[in-house]
Amino acid sequence: MPSAITHVQPGSIADRLGLQPGDVLMEIAGEEIIDQIDYQALTASTKFDVVYARQNKKHTVKVRKQDWEPLGITLDQSIVSSPRPCRNHCIFCFIDQMPPGMRKTLYVKDDDWRLSLMMGNYITMTNIDDQEFDRIIRRKVSPLFISVHTTNPDLRVMMLRNPRAGEVMDKMQTLKEKGIRFHCQVVLCPGWNDGEELLRTLADLKTLRPAIESVALVPIGLTKYRDNLPYIKPYDKDMAAQLLDMIRPMQEAYLSELGTRFVFPSDEFYCLSGYTLPTDEEYEDYPQIENGVGMLRMFETDLQYAVEDLPAPDGPRQHVVIACGTSVAPFLQQMADEYAPDHITVTVQPIINRFFGETVTVSGLITGGDLVEQLQGVKADKICIVRSMIRAEGDLFLDDMTIDEVRQALPATLCIVENTGEGFWRAISGQEE
Repeated sequence: MPSAITHVQPGSIADRLGLQPGDVLMEIAGEEIIDQIDYQALTASTKFDVVYARQNKKHTVKVRKQDWEPLGITLDQSIVSSPRPCRNHCIFCFIDQMPPGMRKTLYVKDDDWRLSLMMGNYITMTNIDDQEFDRIIRRKVSPLFISVHTTNPDLRVMMLRNPRAGEVMDKMQTLKEKGIRFHCQVVLCPGWNDGEELLRTLADLKTLRPAIESVALVPIGLTKYRDNLPYIKPYDKDMAAQLLDMIRPMQEAYLSELGTRFVFPSDEFYCLSGYTLPTDEEYEDYPQIENGVGMLRMFETDLQYAVEDLPAPDGPRQHVVIACGTSVAPFLQQMADEYAPDHITVTVQPIINRFFGETVTVSGLITGGDLVEQLQGVKADKICIVRSMIRAEGDLFLDDMTIDEVRQALPATLCIVENTGEGFWRAISGQEE
């Protein structure tokens, strides 16, 4: 698949070889280039030929370089702009539980192994044909992030509503045999893949060590928009506690046998149950931090460092309100009570999610409308929210309210802070950037 060169880094190998923007890259080391994965893999060698076209005439240049040197070109392809779509209809899919009428980008469902490698996105592997699976092997793609949910083939077909879903263990076994590493997640749906089914899944996944490096357990996210989806009971305090009570001795056994705790429940289970968070050591190297596993422990560690490195300045008495999801609110209030300077009073205000439904408890899914409605009576010097409530461009909440609209409607100054311990400390100590 020929790719046009959009930029050549001045002074780079490509520049010295005479490549120019507008040239069309045809082959590297005798292979066509499908995407950036191929480009990065094939240019990692120290010796190869590059075939390119300029004004419909082919040219070949020989590349000789150090193994760490980049070739120095940018291609016109963008994996992110055209991800491979998901072919499942999972009973727990959050996008299928979205209300109608939202912006189109919120309904995009990707299941792209390339994004799994590049960005840590989870994939089910149900849309990977033999040719693409072979490319994963040839390119030595590691690590991948795989949504397993269950290793029971019939149950996985039912949960993903895809007849190819039952092939997951065979595919992961092949990945193991070919030296590919991967992390897995299990989205737990009470009454479906928990209990004995979860024990089966973990036993099966253990056989894939050391290729499989970790397993995250995440509770299902449920909205009020579940038309044509089966009823699933949400996790409550007792259910979360039972899950943690079951997993804790397994972690200790895995640690003794495998040298790793192997399976890691997400922070939400600790928030729901009221259990004390694991220590920093128990999260090992935080293999699933982006999946909400260990974020709160890392948050407190980061907060402790920030308190030491950024002493709170003296100032007048202030009242700061932290608006957040209901699940993390007790934890943040505890942090505020322990670390806030004496002259600053901090109130953590949990925001009930009316937009998606009260079973949605995370901060990142709070809308502008819910903030405005539930903070109207607040008396404070400033209201702080985390940046994850708004899209990456920094302008819109999920309900398409703008930052300016929310600012104008709130009874106090709105401050947007980073979702880190340092960001929290800056907010409660009057040092927000």
